[in-house]
Amino acid sequence: MSAETLEFQAETKRLLDLVINSIYTNKEIFLRELISNASDAIDKLHFESLTNHDILEGNEDFEIFIVPDSDTKTITISDNGIGMTRDEVIANIGTIAQSGTRAFLDKMSDAGDSNNEELIGQFGVGFYSAFIVAQKVELTTRKAGGENSAVKWTCEGAGEYVIEDVDKPSRGTTIILHLKPEFVSGDEFNFTDHFTIESLVKKYSDYIRYPIKMNFYTEDKDKNHIVEVRTVNSMQPLWTRNKSDISEDEYEEFFRHQFHEWEKPMEIFHTKAEGTIEYTALLCIPKRAASNLFFADYEPGLQLYSRHVFVMDKCKDFLPDYFRFVKGLVDSPDLPLNVSREILQQSRDVKKIGRALEKNILKQLAKALKNDREHYEEFWAQFGKSLKIGVYNNTYDSKVKEDLQDLLLFVTSKDLKLSTLAEYVERMPATQKKIYCATGKDAASIAKLPQLEILRERGIEVIYLVDPVDEFALNALVSYNGKEIQSVNREDFELEDEDSQKTKSEIDELSRSYEELLLDVKAAIGESVNEVRLTARLKSGAVCLMTGINGPSLNMEQTFAPMNNPFFKAHRILGLNPNHPLFKKLSGVHAQDKNSDKFKDFCKLLYAQALLIEGIMPDNPVDLANKIAELMSN
Repeated sequence: MSAETLEFQAETKRLLDLVINSIYTNKEIFLRELISNASDAIDKLHFESLTNHDILEGNEDFEIFIVPDSDTKTITISDNGIGMTRDEVIANIGTIAQSGTRAFLDKMSDAGDSNNEELIGQFGVGFYSAFIVAQKVELTTRKAGGENSAVKWTCEGAGEYVIEDVDKPSRGTTIILHLKPEFVSGDEFNFTDHFTIESLVKKYSDYIRYPIKMNFYTEDKDKNHIVEVRTVNSMQPLWTRNKSDISEDEYEEFFRHQFHEWEKPMEIFHTKAEGTIEYTALLCIPKRAASNLFFADYEPGLQLYSRHVFVMDKCKDFLPDYFRFVKGLVDSPDLPLNVSREILQQSRDVKKIGRALEKNILKQLAKALKNDREHYEEFWAQFGKSLKIGVYNNTYDSKVKEDLQDLLLFVTSKDLKLSTLAEYVERMPATQKKIYCATGKDAASIAKLPQLEILRERGIEVIYLVDPVDEFALNALVSYNGKEIQSVNREDFELEDEDSQKTKSEIDELSRSYEELLLDVKAAIGESVNEVRLTARLKSGAVCLMTGINGPSLNMEQTFAPMNNPFFKAHRILGLNPNHPLFKKLSGVHAQDKNSDKFKDFCKLLYAQALLIEGIMPDNPVDLANKIAELMSN
């Protein structure tokens, strides 16, 4: 039959434009799609040969061959799969989104064979990704088991194609892409370069089950050209093997090659699930946190494969953000991809896989915490902040807080060692009703806070919040195991024993007597403080700063200070110890002349002292130093 020009069906010109310009955002994807189609064609032939061995025509060596050619400005992808007849070419290539693979899957389903459905060309548009890079595409194909008669399909990406009968001695399909100029010698892409094509095969199709071969040209010492045929894909993904057959060195090498982890991973998770949804996951917790782990430019996510074919690099849909440090991949034949296989669509299956992976990681971390504390503390030093941020970011999600709260570690006043909340509660005396915590820049500074004296006197352990995110995490928890979490830096801090309650009553009564003094101290200091009170929480200390029950703490205010947010200001309360000699001195100066500069300076110095105790630099340190010198000289 002579050459025949046919038009595409179903408004194909518009659809073809959509495929070329909109569906595929990554230009190099075309190679993945064509290799996947070739793999599908071989799968089909293998399936047919189970009942008709003669269809193999005496050749059982399956392969895919790629030939980039800079002279002709082409790239050729060929396979020795099942091939197509003329009618099949018209039906499957001449109609966009009419996939032969989809029909083949239906056939297999009717045959009751569900174990061979690892074919990825289900959407019917993958072939047309060739036109992203090609100005003309030639396809020559011969059906396996037939005569030498084959068919050639030629198209320049317009609304029509040419189809003609030709001779082809071997079965299978050969596709020649006549590349657009920008994909031959462009600065970004050169798809006639052998090493470029090899790297793309390794990136997208390294685990296709059939050998992908290429010719590589070298010269011997006599300048003779030598053609070396190499298989450029590894074919068997490590994650498809049984865990018992994989050595630690193989795992280590895999993560080094795949994710550039040059140190042995801290933890490895290799899971395989079958049933309503099938997937394999190979994940790791790296030895060290990335330097930009908590910066906006860090891209978390797992690699996604579908039937061993790479789909996307940073899929964020599987793991919650507090596991952003986890690296690895998920390979599943069941996930719903969009038409270009580049985007994962939301579905219950995605959530099921994600939750299963999350539970597995949580379980492994809990096991390490229980059985290998030193190892877990190494993990915590690298990634603990991420879990604490997870608690804070999920303040209203009780499930997340329940999952993470027992994995949190904090330094405490007991030996300055890391402790879980459960361990802290277990050590609490029977009379202690709350979990006490204090905030500061480091453990040494917190230990010197004057309001901790009363707790030390009673032998009460205190959690030291030395990382800015510590306080955010505990505030989000609110309580643990029925015990309210109480900050000693907040205004509502008080001990519940009889002596403390009696002292508080005395202070309340005394405050009424000094109401005018307290108001004048507030006036002298100005807008820097919101209130001035007498407090029962101090023993030897003269002064302290407290913050309101609601709103940000001093620590939070300092954390967000660079943002200069006027709404993120702490409600500052200056607490005075009425039993300290300085208070008596203050009271005397006030009685002499409450409008004097001496009284005002005294008040400002007390406030500056409270700031320094909290590790906050006063607004005018030079003025402070001069006032101290002046008072010392009098």
